[in-house]
Amino acid sequence: MNFFLIRTLDFIMAFGGLVVTLPILIIVTLIGYFDTKSPIFIQQRVGKNKRPFNLIKFRTMSVDTKSVASHLASTASITKLGSFLRKSKIDELPQLINVLKGEMSFVGPRPNLFNQEELIKERNQRGVYDVLPGITGLAQIQNVDMSTPEQLAVTDKEMIDSLTLKRYFKYIIMTATGSGSGDTIT
Repeated sequence: MNFFLIRTLDFIMAFGGLVVTLPILIIVTLIGYFDTKSPIFIQQRVGKNKRPFNLIKFRTMSVDTKSVASHLASTASITKLGSFLRKSKIDELPQLINVLKGEMSFVGPRPNLFNQEELIKERNQRGVYDVLPGITGLAQIQNVDMSTPEQLAVTDKEMIDSLTLKRYFKYIIMTATGSGSGDTIT
């Protein structure tokens, strides 16, 4: 798929999305401040060409939660507000800033942590790091998460190789309407 077209769509939609959701961003930030005193969560992730970038999300877990992949975190660490933010996917809204900055796309493989060595190996073998990571993609729609590194890398590669403009919008729409559950927490 044409990188310039995708980047242009990403930029326009991220800018528009930030403008439209600004009231939500402000309200969640204020409520989050009273919930954890630290409403914004920034974590270094693996980006395109394995370059690090800072992923921005709303905090959904207590501040003292260990920095591990979601499937390794305990449900006990999720705050009440965090549970709502995860179910509604509102916790992902700040990533529009990452998209605007060109660190992420709306559609691409979910960015992993640098300590997920098995996933890095599987993705590296398949060229998954040749593209920008995304907010959503085929794996999220199919409920394939980071707990199955090989299956996730295969699904990511399938998405990259078959991505069309129609599928780009399909993945976004399916995510926005509640398809897929994202990364599971045990």
